[in-house]
Amino acid sequence: MADPSTYRPAPGAIPTSPGVYKFRDAHGRVIYVGKAKNLRQRLTSYFQDLAGLHPRTATMVTTAASVEWTVVGTEVEALQLEYSWIKEFDPRFNVKYRDDKSYPELAVTLNEEFPRVQVMRGAHRKGVRYFGPYGHAWAIRETVDLLLRVFPVRTCSNGVFKRAQQVGRPCLLGYIGKCAAPCVGRVTADEHRELAEDFCDFMAGRTGNYLRRLETEMQEAAEEMEYEKAARLRDDIGALKRAMEKNAIVFTDATDADLLAVAEDELEAAVQIFHVRGGRVRGQRGWVTDKVEDVDTAGLVEHALQQLYGGDGESVPREVLVPALPDPVAPIRDWLGSLRGSQVDLRIPQRGDKKDLMATVQRNAQQALALHKTKRASDLTTRSRALQEIADALELDSVPLRIECFDISHLQGEDVVASMVVFEDGLARKSEYRRFQIKGFAGQDDVRSMHEVISRRFRRYLQEREQTGEWAVPEAEDAEDGPQPEDGPQTEDGPRTEDGRPRRFAYPPQLLVVDGGQPQVAAAKRALDELGIDDVALCGLAKRLEEVWLPGEDDPVVLPRASEGLYLLQRVRDEAHRFAITYQRAKRSKRLTAGELDSVPGLGETRRRALLKHFGSLKRLRAATVDELCAVPGIGRRTAETVAAALSSRTPAAPAVNTATGEIIEDGADEAAASVAAAPAGAPAAPAAPQNAPSQETP
Repeated sequence: MADPSTYRPAPGAIPTSPGVYKFRDAHGRVIYVGKAKNLRQRLTSYFQDLAGLHPRTATMVTTAASVEWTVVGTEVEALQLEYSWIKEFDPRFNVKYRDDKSYPELAVTLNEEFPRVQVMRGAHRKGVRYFGPYGHAWAIRETVDLLLRVFPVRTCSNGVFKRAQQVGRPCLLGYIGKCAAPCVGRVTADEHRELAEDFCDFMAGRTGNYLRRLETEMQEAAEEMEYEKAARLRDDIGALKRAMEKNAIVFTDATDADLLAVAEDELEAAVQIFHVRGGRVRGQRGWVTDKVEDVDTAGLVEHALQQLYGGDGESVPREVLVPALPDPVAPIRDWLGSLRGSQVDLRIPQRGDKKDLMATVQRNAQQALALHKTKRASDLTTRSRALQEIADALELDSVPLRIECFDISHLQGEDVVASMVVFEDGLARKSEYRRFQIKGFAGQDDVRSMHEVISRRFRRYLQEREQTGEWAVPEAEDAEDGPQPEDGPQTEDGPRTEDGRPRRFAYPPQLLVVDGGQPQVAAAKRALDELGIDDVALCGLAKRLEEVWLPGEDDPVVLPRASEGLYLLQRVRDEAHRFAITYQRAKRSKRLTAGELDSVPGLGETRRRALLKHFGSLKRLRAATVDELCAVPGIGRRTAETVAAALSSRTPAAPAVNTATGEIIEDGADEAAASVAAAPAGAPAAPAAPQNAPSQETP
């Protein structure tokens, strides 16, 4: 526990301007980000007597080891910078909203030549029009099924669409009239885009004009005795009205508003949001947060607005109704107005239908908090018990809040790779996963591979921890260690990259787990000893009997089969195995696929990529005729004949089989990973593996 007085800045050194400040811990990690209208007044309040601070604030300032700030011009700029830093650093003491589930949305891909209607989840993509979110995916599909009768926009995947283009026949929806079939040229790209835009207009609430136009066309068709056309238009109008009835009408006018309610207790808070568009509830979503920092309802509302609108300015409506206004409210209003491009009415509803609907949203928030606490109680208790059981079994001084696990994977000594997965508080932290390519040697020596990867990971940790001024550039061999950005100039405020992102290798784990038994544990321990690291606990988990091995011990630690601690270690080990196998298979598939086409004379890299992209797999490429090969851009008849002759002269070998599991080793829709055609024609065949050879795919 740090003493805040050791890093308290001199009062005269803190400016009185608006700005954003960051508290960092001893490892340089940002643990809290805040903004202030007056930096001096706000920061000084953190360094008073600990007895006068809120318990959560006192925990934060005693965990921190330094504080820094950035001055900005206005409170709106401070708000924007605070949001971007919270997203970048993910501070542990800031309010973190997390969806209580993944909400589906109806998406129209207007960024494609032939827009597609589909159900999407996750982050929004540029050029895609979204409607929702909805409570259930089936509700979206029911609505789309009704609207496709009137707006026959394509809903098929890109693979199905391209296949229909190749064979010249539409899918079933094209035959029954629920798709305009642009894949076979029934409508042009412009006509299909117009259908998609009409679909979007209807979903956005502009329904009155379209219905009146259809009713006028129906009456004109009836007067001209075109009864079949009139009947079809009548059915279209009925389908549109049924689709409109699926959304509850809450306001008589065309109101566009978001209603936000908060339910909270001392530890947690739940946020519920209703999206009202065109007077109807078009979507609903909810978030739950741990109240790590000392924040009231107004502060929770401010954080929720940042979370809701920070990444998508187009979704800001004309009205935002909240239970409490942030203090001060002017910067939030100005920020929302800048995102929308016009004034936004941020207020508390006082009377009428909007106040009644706010009460409904509030009840939903209270129910969401009660449901979350019911689910969270058992889950949090289980994770805490698992971590405590691991600490007790391994005789650790404290529970291992951060666990890193390493695994080695290869296929008969080829494409040797390693993986590093990270679990924090018993949950996977996928943003911190890393993968390594073992370059020092080739072979089935897992022990040497483990020694190398542990050395590389902790060598970087030491470089980033011990350097001052400019942080050391990692060795060239680490270029494959996952998505690490280029190293650039650093500053004394912590391990940073040139683009300002935190350096993840600077964080040590409390527990290091290796996939294997005594040999792998000894190799990892030797690597740590060579680097002088003695404050990281180490163990290995052997697959055969699920034994936990400690360095220097002749007998393993055996946890009960029903132990939550053993189950957590198995999850960590299995995740490392999955991540390593995925990387190894990708490298193997890429090597073998390129190798088979490399031996075809006159076929360069560009033409190889064109052939694989056109046919999708080597299997289809082998089955292609000369005329089909000539249809690929850049492939002439002579080249097509050469490719066809070269591929037809080879017989694919039997697929490789994992002798440990019996599964066929293959990747995707391609049998390239099981093929031995990577060697040039005429090259000697590789010797067969002996019957007692080790597993072909070492986890």
